[in-house]
Amino acid sequence: MPLSAEDLSARIGRRIHGLRTSRNDSLDSLATRSGVSRSMISAIERGQTNPTAVVLDRLASALNVSLGELFGETPQTAARAAPLVRHGDQVEWMDPQSGYVRKRVSPPAWPSPLQLAEVRFPAGARVAYEGGRLDGSLHQQVWVLKGRMEISQGDTLHVLRKGDCLAVRLTEPLVFFNPADQEAHYLVALCDMAAHSHR
Repeated sequence: MPLSAEDLSARIGRRIHGLRTSRNDSLDSLATRSGVSRSMISAIERGQTNPTAVVLDRLASALNVSLGELFGETPQTAARAAPLVRHGDQVEWMDPQSGYVRKRVSPPAWPSPLQLAEVRFPAGARVAYEGGRLDGSLHQQVWVLKGRMEISQGDTLHVLRKGDCLAVRLTEPLVFFNPADQEAHYLVALCDMAAHSHR
């Protein structure tokens, strides 16, 4: 049964809280590193708000994990991980600011450095990610299945149409923009080389 928006907000909050406390990180420390206010982080951890993609990206960067990790399972749930996730059990999340919908395709908590996500990006929507990892250990590929996307990495603009695939290292700001008058649909493959090296 698909998670409700409230259930997903609670899961994201538990995941952020778990990652923060496992690092002996205070709310103030995480707020300073992420640029997200202490009160906002507290509200997110309690599942009282649905944060935007930009806020989640800032927190993921400060916690040194990929954005996808924030939608993951807690270690207790991960102990029951399975290599198969059915279509109806894949978790969807909508960015409250842009309206883009992200579906986690990969089996939750399965021990793999590769994560897949399916994205439906509304016409005219724009999302600017500031995060990333300076060591270049986060690799991402975007494969456009329908529509058109403009993806800017630093000063470089890439125009992607159906069938195009862009590979980037998440080391600098990344801006996603749909300039068309129809929804874009694409697949994201993310590989966290640092996490893989620690296994």
